[in-house]
Amino acid sequence: MAEVKNKQIILKHYINGSPKESDMLLVTSTSINLNLPEASNAVLLKNLYLSCDPYMRSRMTELVGSYIDSFTPGSVGLIS
Repeated sequence: MAEVKNKQIILKHYINGSPKESDMLLVTSTSINLNLPEASNAVLLKNLYLSCDPYMRSRMTELVGSYIDSFTPGSVGLIS
């Protein structure tokens, strides 16, 4: 496979109310290699849509003393 541009959706700042497109920033970063190691069980996926459910919306606000952490504005949100 080839190299492709890597697109990231970045949270600009904590939100008030429902998230809007203006709360996000589309960043096209350096290219990533799509080659998977041979004999690996890895799967390569392409995201076609992005949605924000109520759980994500609450993490886009500044939470203090909550059992979950807020997303950090200016970075890619990782959910483990």
